[in-house]
Amino acid sequence: MSELVTGIRHAKPADAGAISRVFDAAWREAYGGIIPGVALERMIQRRGPRWWAFSLRRGRPLAVLDVGKKIVGYASYGRCRDRALPAEGEVDELYLAPEYQGVGLGRRLFRAVLNDLDHRGARSVAVWSLSQNERACAFYEHMGGRLVARGKERIGPDALPKQAYLFER
Repeated sequence: MSELVTGIRHAKPADAGAISRVFDAAWREAYGGIIPGVALERMIQRRGPRWWAFSLRRGRPLAVLDVGKKIVGYASYGRCRDRALPAEGEVDELYLAPEYQGVGLGRRLFRAVLNDLDHRGARSVAVWSLSQNERACAFYEHMGGRLVARGKERIGPDALPKQAYLFER
């Protein structure tokens, strides 16, 4: 009998290619029909393996979710960058490959990131989501996030509505 091992760990530079593949698949699934096609393609193309390798060297924490020694998700997080929010920490991005969504792995990754932020002294954590990404908004609400702000995110020629959720420990 074989066993499938899952784990969450800090990303290493060698993970850049795998993170890029998750980003590509997850963004196509999450934002197709929300972000205009040309703008979405440009964003995906810009964030290839070289971009991720550079990002990993910048020092902002990035966790990866391994399933059977394959990276299937990631989360970028750290100190809150938006001073207008009542938060110490922020989850910048949390994405899973589409075929791994809906089975509880996103919850595990999110909880692990919240725990790491708590250990770093961030008792309150913010997450921004595009308002039209109903699946993400429902996820953060289900995880206990409280809607605390609304804004706009400029993507290409469009300003898309976004909303911030706050998680307090």
